[in-house]
Amino acid sequence: MTGPLNAAAGGAATAVTVPAVHPDDLAVDTLRFLAADAVQAAASGHPGLPLGMAPAAWVLWSRHLRHDPADPDWPDRDRFVLSAGHGSALLYALLHVTGYDLPIEELRRFRALGSRTPGHPEHGLTPGVETTTGPLGQGLANAVGMALAERMLAARCNTGGHRVVDHRTWALVGDGCLMEGISHEAASLAGRLRLGKLTVVFDDNDVTIDGPARRSCADDVEGRFRAYGWHTLRVDDGTDLEALDLAYAAAADDERPTLIAVRTTIGYGAPEVEGTSKAHGSPLGEEAIAAMRRRFGWPATPFHVPSPVRLAVAERSGHWAAERAEWERAHARWRAAHPDVAGCFPLDRIPGPPDLTVLAPLADRCEAGGAIATRKASGAALDLLATEYPALVGGSADLASSTNTAIPGGDVGPGDFAGRTIHFGIREHGMAAALNGIALHGGLRPFGSTFLVFSDYLRPALRLSALMRLPVIYVFTHDSVHVGEDGPTHQPVEHVESLRLIPGLTVLRPGDAAETALAWELAAADLHGPTALVLSRQDLPVLGGDGLDDARRHGARTVADPTGAVDVVLVAAGSEVALALDAAALLAARGVGSRVVSVMWRERFEDALAAGTYHLPDVPVVWVEAGVRTGWRATAGPRDAVIGIDRFGESGKGPDVAAHLGLSAEAVARVAVRVLEA
Repeated sequence: MTGPLNAAAGGAATAVTVPAVHPDDLAVDTLRFLAADAVQAAASGHPGLPLGMAPAAWVLWSRHLRHDPADPDWPDRDRFVLSAGHGSALLYALLHVTGYDLPIEELRRFRALGSRTPGHPEHGLTPGVETTTGPLGQGLANAVGMALAERMLAARCNTGGHRVVDHRTWALVGDGCLMEGISHEAASLAGRLRLGKLTVVFDDNDVTIDGPARRSCADDVEGRFRAYGWHTLRVDDGTDLEALDLAYAAAADDERPTLIAVRTTIGYGAPEVEGTSKAHGSPLGEEAIAAMRRRFGWPATPFHVPSPVRLAVAERSGHWAAERAEWERAHARWRAAHPDVAGCFPLDRIPGPPDLTVLAPLADRCEAGGAIATRKASGAALDLLATEYPALVGGSADLASSTNTAIPGGDVGPGDFAGRTIHFGIREHGMAAALNGIALHGGLRPFGSTFLVFSDYLRPALRLSALMRLPVIYVFTHDSVHVGEDGPTHQPVEHVESLRLIPGLTVLRPGDAAETALAWELAAADLHGPTALVLSRQDLPVLGGDGLDDARRHGARTVADPTGAVDVVLVAAGSEVALALDAAALLAARGVGSRVVSVMWRERFEDALAAGTYHLPDVPVVWVEAGVRTGWRATAGPRDAVIGIDRFGESGKGPDVAAHLGLSAEAVARVAVRVLEA
């Protein structure tokens, strides 16, 4: 039997007589050719994964994924994460074919400036893209966070017979994702927590850019995941649609996450490059695509979608819409029955704090006098905030007692997701990427913590927090060489400056307990990007609440003024504010009047200086911070001096190490006198 394939959205109709083909097989080939055509049109991209994984992707999306293209943000949809983000052409083809708001014109503009089909998927740009992926392994860890958020919200919201949170998380990963260290961290955590609604589909094609994957990696992937506590399945033929269907159905193991290893051929169907690394990251070329069209009996018209595929999707669309409509009715009943719970955990967005005045008592108690480490002041602020912010959840990389980030409400553990404190283990990178997944999911507001020096371990995930503008809160303690005896391996020197370089990341380094309370207020209120709180290990004098409004508006406040004229300004951040105050006292004894300014938010301070909304006296300035001087030098004027640390530290008592490296009151006072005499 023969029949025509009609171009539906790809241009003029083209009649080609071919044997009748099942709509599923047509859909698989449609995905392959849409991806190949997009890469060819862009003259760059990665066709290999889409050609090999099209069958697995189609079976998942058409038969198992619970979603509605008419409402990409439906809160109880299944999440699909393309961790192997270089295969973005496959995702865009899926989105277009299944009816998301992604016209064929956008596939034609693949990788073009201003298109909604960038080289790697970007959250917030393309409907249906759940997270920004491309750095390998990040998406897998995001999926762990999404699956964890689903379980935590189910424990909070599925009350009184109502079931408004009940969906799965799916991730497609490649060899590269599973080689990256973050995959070990994330998979181990998921297995320990028994995240049974998480399924990872492994594109097992044994190919990396440099050649066969076995050249560099001979892991028993399934054995490894079983050791983590996962359920594992294998599909030996990635083109067998019914075997794939059965595997997806068998993945519904609510007690364990599931890994499905699917043996595929990279670049399936492409002559000469099929099964080789040459199929990975280059256009196939017009001749190769033409040969593929002949092999599959496919029309010559690029970006062709057969009408039987459109009809098959239209039939499924009714089912998808009905599922969503049924959920919306259940959700309305739940909201009416449990308005307080629904208000605390809005499933359609990241919840903000209901009332930040809860932190006011802490700031009011911060009268000048006494001393407390800002990490401890942070713990007090976090406890207060947690009482009014039920959606605030998080934990640490095995350092909660040091970072002061265990909050009331109990622990999260296997089979018990009603708690609030998540024990991420010594997995900084996996923790941060999972926090991104929790934020992406909606309904909860996540924070995580570790020592500042280990921010290096999670930086790639933090960068993606900023890129996606996710309101994740990072608590970094033990912020300077005052860590002391642990030595240079644990003494952060370049870390604060490196964090300030990340676009969109708010970096707050408070100088005392009052500024720490303000830092938490600013972090909790910011729903448009991540915030890093940089906190001291050692006790710092409490300076009081005067000038906090200036710090809120301008990023800085005056904490000391001379009785007479201002001869010099000492500007410092964090623990060095106390050092500047001691230096000011020494200068006063010499008859030198100095103003001390605490800068808790340097970027806002610099903006205020540039805008003329904040002014420093027209006198020399000494800038002081226990870190590399690069950024402060850019702010300093020709008459100024910058005191910092442009080398690694030493092991010894914190004050001794700081003094040895030039951070003493006497050293600061000497520099101030020198700039006045210059």
